[in-house]
Amino acid sequence: MCFFCLQKILTRVNTITKIAYKDDPIIMAWQLMNEPRCEPRNAKQLHGWIQEMATYVKSIDNKHLLSIGMEGFYGEETPDRKQYNPSNYTVGTEFVKNHLVKEIDFTTIHAYPDRWVSSTNDKVRMRFLQRWIAIHTSDSMRIVKKPLILGEFGRIIKGNNIKYRDSFMIEAYWYIYNYAKSSKGGLAGGLVWQLTSEGMESYADGYQIVLSQNPSTKTILRNQSARMLSLQQPLATLN
Repeated sequence: MCFFCLQKILTRVNTITKIAYKDDPIIMAWQLMNEPRCEPRNAKQLHGWIQEMATYVKSIDNKHLLSIGMEGFYGEETPDRKQYNPSNYTVGTEFVKNHLVKEIDFTTIHAYPDRWVSSTNDKVRMRFLQRWIAIHTSDSMRIVKKPLILGEFGRIIKGNNIKYRDSFMIEAYWYIYNYAKSSKGGLAGGLVWQLTSEGMESYADGYQIVLSQNPSTKTILRNQSARMLSLQQPLATLN
């Protein structure tokens, strides 16, 4: 994203509320890009871009939290961590180094076990998910010293088998809740991909959840929200 585009977004005035986005309290956070990637040999350039853009965003808007939007892959600078990447996959990102940029307020990961470790069974995929959450929660707290948000996770339903996705969400939410509880805010929560409404079929990518059509999934989301709220804990202060 260019400086001009960032400036236009951050200073745009909502035509209904008449509040500029940079001043709008309803916005929780910005992310620099969705799932930034590059060739591993260009990792330093990507890191420089993160630093430059994060500094620029904060120069315009220092009221909102800022994230990178990363998937969580480890890179060449943490070879001991690459074992946690699915199939040792690298995309030019450095989870630890990139998130140490001071203008970045929290770390993020994404998780799509059925796509990333597709040649395995559900038991192995859930074990991968648990390890993925655990190592990133640990590194976020001990090394980066910033809270973690699972920014995207989901499962494509098979045919019209909603129970297939629901069972995954129940187990994933259980991991998220337990890590949030045990880390005392180190893991701040998880965002399912993706909620849509009727009439948004053109945005469907297989992961879409239409709450009016999937009452069982709606109940799972409501129950998780209640569990997380019951913790009544702020984001961890790790500095």
